[in-house]
Amino acid sequence: MKLLQQFSDDLEELVARASPAVVGVEHGRGHGTGLFLTPDGYVLTNRHVVRQSRKQTVTLSTGEERKASFVGGDAPTDLAVLRAEGSDFPTLPLADPKDVRMGQLVVAIGNPFRLEQSVSLGVVSAINRSIALPDGTLLEGMLQTDAAINPGNSGGPLLNTRGQVVGLNTLVLPYAQGIGFAVSATTAAWVASLLIQRGKVERRFLGVAARAVALEPEHARDTGQPRGVLILQVQQGTPADDAGLQPEDLLLGINQRPVGSVDDVQRLMALSLHPEVRLDVLRKGRRRELSAYVFSGVKPAAA
Repeated sequence: MKLLQQFSDDLEELVARASPAVVGVEHGRGHGTGLFLTPDGYVLTNRHVVRQSRKQTVTLSTGEERKASFVGGDAPTDLAVLRAEGSDFPTLPLADPKDVRMGQLVVAIGNPFRLEQSVSLGVVSAINRSIALPDGTLLEGMLQTDAAINPGNSGGPLLNTRGQVVGLNTLVLPYAQGIGFAVSATTAAWVASLLIQRGKVERRFLGVAARAVALEPEHARDTGQPRGVLILQVQQGTPADDAGLQPEDLLLGINQRPVGSVDDVQRLMALSLHPEVRLDVLRKGRRRELSAYVFSGVKPAAA
């Protein structure tokens, strides 16, 4: 009983610390949730929460309403940034991706059905899920959770027991019970940064279909990384084709930085300011470096 009481007390304290940084987002007939990224009012939420309007209202945990303007949105990750009027807002830290694991306890805070500051508890059921949306968009690197998520939770934080954001609650499977998905904090961090700086995410199109895979033990030992990105298909006439990428190649790094997911590939290419990217590839047990000259363009179905 003492352990349960301690867990309950710790959970209560976590919610009390985190809730002031969580806001309700209203735009006409729609509603959702968001969280403060910076003290000067930048709010992270889901793009589908705000896509119908460029004028929103955010509701603080105290019930006070603030006007907010649309900063930018990114359809392939379903993320958006608003800026609320005011300053000195409390914020929530983003978790290190290395600290996000299956089975980890998580807490969701949001406004389901306009029930403000609702809290639910669950676990990280899986990581690196790929979810296809009805409009054809493929959301990569998603976290799966059994924490209760309902309409209105979208854009709200999924927190670990340290009070760090591991993901942004985004959707549930309508035909299932207890299967929800959150955009990972890793994705949220780089997308939000670009939206704040540039108002949009300019993607550099490589021209492959790919998926994250665990490396075989000997390859993991030799490369020093547990995961890579398996190239499934290379589209003709694309930068990947010109660079000499082939199906079954394992992409290990871009510009001397390791990649372990499709999201890593998109992130490193989007952050690169040079048209040429260096690809570290493992092909039939041998490593090689390829050069690809990439260009901007949003191609959600490919990396």
